[in-house]
Amino acid sequence: MGGNGGSGTNAEKRPNELLGNWFVRSGWSKGELARQVNRRARQLGANHISTDTSRVRRWLDGENPREPIPRILSELFSERFGCVVSIEDLGLRAARPSASASGVDLPWTGPQTVALLGEFSRSDLMLARRGFLGSSLALAAGPSLIEPMQRWLVPTPALPGQRHEPDAQPVPTSRARGRLSKPELDLLESTTVMFRQWDAQCGGGLRRKAVVGQLHEVTDLLQEPQPASTTRRLFKVAAELAELAGWMSYDVGLQPTAQKYFVLALHAAKEAGDKPLGSYILSSMSRQMIHLGRPEDALELIHLAQYGSRDCASPRTQAMLYAMEARAYANMGQPGKCKRAVRMAEDTFADADDWDEPDPDWIRFFSEAELHGENSHSFRDLAYVAGRSPAYASLAEPLMQRAVELFAQDAEHQRSYALNLIGMATVHLLRREPEQSTVYAAQAMRVAKKVRSERVNTRIRKTVDTAARDFGDLVEIVDLTDQLAAELPEAAEAV
Repeated sequence: MGGNGGSGTNAEKRPNELLGNWFVRSGWSKGELARQVNRRARQLGANHISTDTSRVRRWLDGENPREPIPRILSELFSERFGCVVSIEDLGLRAARPSASASGVDLPWTGPQTVALLGEFSRSDLMLARRGFLGSSLALAAGPSLIEPMQRWLVPTPALPGQRHEPDAQPVPTSRARGRLSKPELDLLESTTVMFRQWDAQCGGGLRRKAVVGQLHEVTDLLQEPQPASTTRRLFKVAAELAELAGWMSYDVGLQPTAQKYFVLALHAAKEAGDKPLGSYILSSMSRQMIHLGRPEDALELIHLAQYGSRDCASPRTQAMLYAMEARAYANMGQPGKCKRAVRMAEDTFADADDWDEPDPDWIRFFSEAELHGENSHSFRDLAYVAGRSPAYASLAEPLMQRAVELFAQDAEHQRSYALNLIGMATVHLLRREPEQSTVYAAQAMRVAKKVRSERVNTRIRKTVDTAARDFGDLVEIVDLTDQLAAELPEAAEAV
């Protein structure tokens, strides 16, 4: 029974009129729907599913199938009609999602990583109406997040005949389209670099869907037989694209979606054997936890990243991790440890130019401007945690000023420029200098028009709201509030 996706109960059933209506409108026969369900189930790795016309008839008669059948039917009808057709729309009960389906405690194996990446990216592409995909997920935090991520450090057992030989072939899971050539792999990697540049310049709202589509294509390639060295490179590309999809999702406010991509990216980085890349993905997860008010979780993730890459990460990567450690300590209200991490970030960054090997593209964003920006935000955060302390704001100001000056000369990283202008505005508010704050906030608004980033927009709104609350009678603040209402872009759509 279970292999056919049945509910396995003999309870009295009524015909499922909702499912029947969608089925009639689809124009499919029962056999055709059964074949599509079986095909999609194999793509998901659910090889135990074997549906036939009699099983489809029983669903129409009121039998409630087991997962993943309801989810598959939702996807198939959504694709058929070009709109979201939820499980509930089909008159089916949504099963409580398992940890592996919607959480972060996923199997650390290559084939399942590929299947989950393909499944999630396909669902995102199909159901990427703002809020729909995100609302079907739940954010993980605390031990339910940290403990599964710690398995990143556990060695993966070698598969027989697959990992021992450098050119061993993975077992094919789909019809081969031919091996990828080196120029094709190079092009995939250069396309990922281009997507990252677009994100830095234009924000996460502009090209998110394109990145997700590229990720889905790469997962298709990973299901085809390739030399082990090619497979590792493809996993690395998949990890970078999944991290970027997560980052863009975070930037436009889709937090559960972002976390799921980050988790899948870490799994792909492990399959690629790239510990520094894994540490970078963990730092993105840490930044998200700080944003969500979970600095203790952020610190755990950063320490995991540092421990896992301490013997192989470049000075630039290690400096970035120290800077994120400082952010976590600042938000936990631990000034001594925060200051120590700031010093370690500065000292380690000083060695970056002497590193023998070129840095990978994903860490090149961490420039002198980014270093100053991160460290100044740590002191700014300390100021807030310490009850709007002007002393910590004074420590933040020169670093933030230098970051703003450097980003003003960098046309590629416009979102970072906007975020540091906002940071400068908040520092002046902490120092009770509202006139200077309005200058930077107005600049940030001008840059925000060029960047589709709900994160930037939200921070500008919060800063202006704070200024209005504290200095609402000041003519400059009144003008700024009017400018905000007139000029701030609407909330970015997730695309």
